[in-house]
Amino acid sequence: MNRKLSFVLLLVALILGSCSKQIQQPNIVFFLVDDLGWTDVGCYGSQFYETPNIDALAESGVRFTDAYAACHVCSPTRASIMTGKYPASINLTDWLTGRRDFPFQKMLNVKINQHLPYDVKTLPATLKANGYKTAIYGKWHLGEDSASTTRQGFDTHIPDWNRGWPKDGYYFPYGMKGLEEGDDGEYLTDRMTTEALKYIEQNRDKPFFLYLSHFAVHDPIEGRPDLVEKYQEKRIRMLPPEGHPFILEGKPGVENPISRVELDKAIDQEEYQGFKVFPNQTVKIKQHQDNVQFAGMVESMDESLGRVLKKLNELEIDEQTIVIFYSDNGGMSAANFWNPKRIIPEEELDKAFSTSNLPLRGGKGWMYEGGIRVPLIIKWPGKGLQKVTCDVPVTSPDFFPTILEMVGIKNTENADGLSLVPLLTGDSILNRKAIFWHFPHYSNHGMQSAGGAVRSGDFKLLEYYDTGKVQLFNLKNDIGEQKDLSKIEVEKTNELKEKLHKWRAKVGAQMMKPNPDYDPAIKPE
Repeated sequence: MNRKLSFVLLLVALILGSCSKQIQQPNIVFFLVDDLGWTDVGCYGSQFYETPNIDALAESGVRFTDAYAACHVCSPTRASIMTGKYPASINLTDWLTGRRDFPFQKMLNVKINQHLPYDVKTLPATLKANGYKTAIYGKWHLGEDSASTTRQGFDTHIPDWNRGWPKDGYYFPYGMKGLEEGDDGEYLTDRMTTEALKYIEQNRDKPFFLYLSHFAVHDPIEGRPDLVEKYQEKRIRMLPPEGHPFILEGKPGVENPISRVELDKAIDQEEYQGFKVFPNQTVKIKQHQDNVQFAGMVESMDESLGRVLKKLNELEIDEQTIVIFYSDNGGMSAANFWNPKRIIPEEELDKAFSTSNLPLRGGKGWMYEGGIRVPLIIKWPGKGLQKVTCDVPVTSPDFFPTILEMVGIKNTENADGLSLVPLLTGDSILNRKAIFWHFPHYSNHGMQSAGGAVRSGDFKLLEYYDTGKVQLFNLKNDIGEQKDLSKIEVEKTNELKEKLHKWRAKVGAQMMKPNPDYDPAIKPE
């Protein structure tokens, strides 16, 4: 009788143990790339960069065609991922530490929080409170307080370096705490992946949130030598791309903007030769994906994702691991003019202009689609759709409520984003009327004006704060944002402008003030 009872108890224990293992909350790998443009990935249209692992991930999940970053520079988007809030809601609307003011600006840049507010609940803190191990490997850029990531909910942070770029570049020695040991010539993207794989091994039997936030493909633009050589050979074999390698873009939102026809004529004129800020704050935008250094960075990043997916498979935890692939803003097709007097030598063009975002207009630092539309792929094993493309507009504040719903944690925060679970499981609509942007700063990239934007349906309105001018585009018919409809679709323009203003008031968005040192005689060029 005792033997039978013991057998029954053992059987019950095994069943309970099995059930416990089955209902373990899923792991989360959030694979974030820095400055990766919408068309920098094979499955999004790149013909030059090779990304087989990202393309394979798209085959096992949902690929979003109209995914947006909450900002066209990094820190605000990263803040929105961590909190589910629009950057304007927490007054973190520019990269940290931000651009300084110049006398040629009519308005002053808004003063922002210099770290992610500690009184706002974060995604890692919420997951940690619900039994998750949490780790960030790579870029933080949400505050230079050495305890910042710990205070925001992460158990582990490597390296201990909170700025937005690798301290000493992509080759060992890196000069960053936590990565003191290594081999000469070791490549940072590879090393960060190796460290992340160790973390996965160590936490394979418990739910974990791995935020693998690569410094790549942010500048300095330094590809791994073997891959650079590969793309040098590939470029030689390719037919020369059609069209001019650069085009001119004038400052938007001015009283009398320079037309596309006029800009195309000016590109060959003497006063527009070289690479700098030209008259009327006109700049050049890269048009071809042919940068071999950048291509090497992209493929090494793709290899990193492949190594992570392979490790999950080897440990037999791939079917209980959610994988999210995303970029924090568009590709750097416009040079970074942190100093408006900067002149870029011909031999340094690949360092200053990393990629082209065509057919999108502009790039990092721009409110046009090239600065804010980014690749997004979500794999949700066992529950999410596979081999599906979704064209519903989504944005980075959506990650907070989405992830919590996916892992079964009740969201008690008042997030600005919406859960994407309906889209991942078969719905074709999301109950949202609009997506918003707010950037009360002058941009380093391409000398872009401060402004805001709203997308509602197929229409997108941009408003420029120093002039009050607006532009309206129908993205369905004009993805390149070339035909301004603001004077034609007057009713739609007024509707979206009012919607944008009401949203700014609702979230308490900080607005720019006149610059007391403004001198119209001083020009940035």
